[in-house]
Amino acid sequence: MKLSKSQISNLIFLVVIAILIIPQTRKPIQVFINKGFALISPSIEKKENQTTLKSYEWKLKDKNGNVFDFESVKGKVVFVNFWATWCPPCIAEMPSIQNLYTDYKDKVEFLLVTNDPYSEINKFLSKNNYDFKILRPVTFNKSIFEVSTIPRTFLIDKTGKIIIDETGAANWNSDKVRSVIDNLLKE
Repeated sequence: MKLSKSQISNLIFLVVIAILIIPQTRKPIQVFINKGFALISPSIEKKENQTTLKSYEWKLKDKNGNVFDFESVKGKVVFVNFWATWCPPCIAEMPSIQNLYTDYKDKVEFLLVTNDPYSEINKFLSKNNYDFKILRPVTFNKSIFEVSTIPRTFLIDKTGKIIIDETGAANWNSDKVRSVIDNLLKE
């Protein structure tokens, strides 16, 4: 029996839909697709659109229960990323964040923030050989960051000005981002 072009197209369409419906195959495919988007460098905010943090009143907790006071980052270059272990775009951009972290962890304050339980976070970090610190919010002041979609990432200068405000997967290890960070560290 010979299949027509339309029957082959319909069969391929059904297979793709089936693959996307099955949870075990859907997430890896979504991560793969988002890795394509994560090749794009984030946009730098235009000077006239840059806003300054209104507050530093925010408490976070690490996996050992130690409280991190956001107030302690005043005067530093800060990279804040809101993410989750189940989020395909978040997963897609993590390798670039790890590479950036590896080179700048002693110069930039990295805050990777999630509401996921540490049981899931630890599995995710171990599976992917990531060594950055993950924090969970204890308090949250919406006047600092308005986050309704993840991943959402902010690069903040020493004066509290938001230089990059990016929603979605991005390449954080790009020459463009590194150049911005290098310039912020010189200021």
